Amino acid sequence: MNKHATIARQSEVGQEYEAFLFHEARLMDNHRLEEWLALWDRDCLYWVPCNAEEVDPNRQLSIIYDGYDQIRERVRRLSGKFAHAQQPKSRLIRVLSNIEIESADDGTITGHSTFVLGEVRLNRQVTWFGRNEHTLVRTEEGLRIRRKKVFVLNNDTPMPNMTFLI
Repeated sequence: MNKHATIARQSEVGQEYEAFLFHEARLMDNHRLEEWLALWDRDCLYWVPCNAEEVDPNRQLSIIYDGYDQIRERVRRLSGKFAHAQQPKSRLIRVLSNIEIESADDGTITGHSTFVLGEVRLNRQVTWFGRNEHTLVRTEEGLRIRRKKVFVLNNDTPMPNMTFLI
């Protein structure tokens, strides 16, 4: 592949990755949880570390450390009538930036982004800051999330309840 074709391919993959992240954010912000769940590969990991960015989740506490079945259960609970922690639902809006592709090969795209997430619930506003790492895989259904790591900037301080999707 010549240099111009390589640059065009990188640009195409970058736009595809960015569009996927924006779509995922819109689904989460609008509480379209079943559609969000459909973005996940069955062989996946959703990880939100606690107290530091690089920890061993098998030896240290995580805010979230879920495989597909746990993610599905989380969606079921949040979608049910008895999700009291989300009555009323949080109003959410997130801004994604600094979107970068780390690697793209063999049907896998790995990249990073940063976010600012505003939450308003019960007349209280909370602002969350963080960084996402996504590994996406190509399937017959389109891109799916194989791994998502969310580093919440204040993960080493007392935090309010996070009863929505981060």
